[in-house]
Amino acid sequence: MIRNLYTRLVLIVIIAALAIWVDTSDEIRIFNPFNDAVLFARDVAVRLGLDLQGGLQVLLEADVPEGTEVDADNMETARTIVENRTNALGVSENLIQLAGDTRIVGEFPGAEDSDAILDIIQQTGLLEFVDTGDYRPEEGTILQTDYIVGSTEQTAPAATPTAVAPDSSTPTPAADGTQAQTVYHTIMSGRDLRSVNVGAGPRGGAAIDFTLSSEGADIFAKHTAANVNKILAITLDKRVISAPSIDGEIPSGQGQITGEFTPESANALAVQLRYGSLPIPLKVVETRIIGPTLGEDSLQKSLLAGMIGMIIVILFMGIYYRLPGLVADLSILFYAAIAFAIFKYFHFTLTLPGIAGFLLSTGAALDANILIFERLKEELRSGRNLTQAIDQGWTRAWSSIRDSNLSAIITSGILYIFGSAFGATIVKGFSLTLALGVIISLFTAIYVTRTLLVFVLRNFKPQNLQFWFGI
Repeated sequence: MIRNLYTRLVLIVIIAALAIWVDTSDEIRIFNPFNDAVLFARDVAVRLGLDLQGGLQVLLEADVPEGTEVDADNMETARTIVENRTNALGVSENLIQLAGDTRIVGEFPGAEDSDAILDIIQQTGLLEFVDTGDYRPEEGTILQTDYIVGSTEQTAPAATPTAVAPDSSTPTPAADGTQAQTVYHTIMSGRDLRSVNVGAGPRGGAAIDFTLSSEGADIFAKHTAANVNKILAITLDKRVISAPSIDGEIPSGQGQITGEFTPESANALAVQLRYGSLPIPLKVVETRIIGPTLGEDSLQKSLLAGMIGMIIVILFMGIYYRLPGLVADLSILFYAAIAFAIFKYFHFTLTLPGIAGFLLSTGAALDANILIFERLKEELRSGRNLTQAIDQGWTRAWSSIRDSNLSAIITSGILYIFGSAFGATIVKGFSLTLALGVIISLFTAIYVTRTLLVFVLRNFKPQNLQFWFGI
């Protein structure tokens, strides 16, 4: 029998109290008892996935010529940049992951402005400071520059200032009458930016304040000192967004991009610049909008199915296994409280496949209890007393419980690796909740159920074992 019974009971009560606290709260706080200062705070609101909450699902693909090999590191960098950009736009709980060698899957639960998300994702975000001499291009003009992505040097600027009109494929004739397109010199790119923020422009509108790195500040200072009253065009993906004149040397490495920005467009541009340019262009292959009505309906049906299943399980255990079954019912409720608290505390996103995995792991918890109780009944039939039967029941059932649950955990790991490799978020959610549920079920079956059963038997001391244990 268990020697430290009451110590185990106290631990179980503490864990149960903490789990219920998390389960019933959207935020948990711990205050200093002396001055009411908040010592700890954490948001534990339920996070619903795309299928339950609704939102946007996007499939992106590297926009490169067919047959071109895409570097895996560039795809991972692109995934990180897309994730950072959408996070900065306020799209929370998004899931961005690689799908194969050239594709990225993005899920944005609760997303309302899908156009803004798609725009910020597809922009390569290549910022250039371009020397156009005396020529002041209009906003929207496309300039050809000598900057090559990944290169640290630029070619010499062309001699004749010529520009291409927005979206035009016909170059403006040069002074000698030949058809030529001027290649303008890029003095530096967005890689020299150290910080980017939205600020107020000189006329009260939105603008973008930037600070350069030490190397970029030195280049900027030298260029502005040598080109007073000249034009320094600022382009994003070769398109002019601002073309100010240089009024004097700017030695501080700080500047401002002005233009016809709204607060929203300024913030979107700042996000692009802050998180760098995509190493490879991306195109949208498929988008899918999931409405919240469908999600709410799915959630309600899932909860109803879960409640019905739980009631049936509790009735079965109580009727068939009698006293041990009732103890197991308490243990299963304890298991559900812990699992849900872990999901909330560690910000796991609940999806329909995840809920299915959780319900399946409940079956694993019952499976362990059934193995133990059946072995317990066999020991009682063989003539052992209650104390011996309980000890032998747990000891001899352990190998079967261990092997079955270990197999479930290994299977969950394989499914998770598969889901990660192929972008199958449904498979990942199912495998994660299944594995977590199996681990918690082991704890409840071996530790909680046994402790509660011994406590009940010590205080209740049943005499009619045939009735109370169903033998």
